Amino acid sequence: QVQLVESGGGLVQPGGSLRLSCAASGFIFSNYAMNWYRQAPGKERELVATTSSGGSTNYADSVKGRFIISRVNAKNTVYLQMNSLKLEDTAMYYCNAQRLIWNYWGQGTQVTVSS
Repeated sequence: QVQLVESGGGLVQPGGSLRLSCAASGFIFSNYAMNWYRQAPGKERELVATTSSGGSTNYADSVKGRFIISRVNAKNTVYLQMNSLKLEDTAMYYCNAQRLIWNYWGQGTQVTVSS
């Protein structure tokens, strides 16, 4: 049974940092691209960061230079280090695993940036 379990969300002040984790099970983690998406109220879900099975990374322009995605295949875990958080980073953050026709989602973890 495939599972993606996110953790690490919470309330943080502008300029602060959070690290999200996503623990995966039920599939061959190292074969999958791992992605972080987010969805703010009233907005569409957007791709924030991605790491390929080979470890290359890409970021949305809105988070470049502030967020870092990383993966540890030995732990079946992907991380999102979020620095210099802004009010507009407030959203539900979702972990996603993708390979060919297979696409898996976690339940999400809420990140709220507020003073």
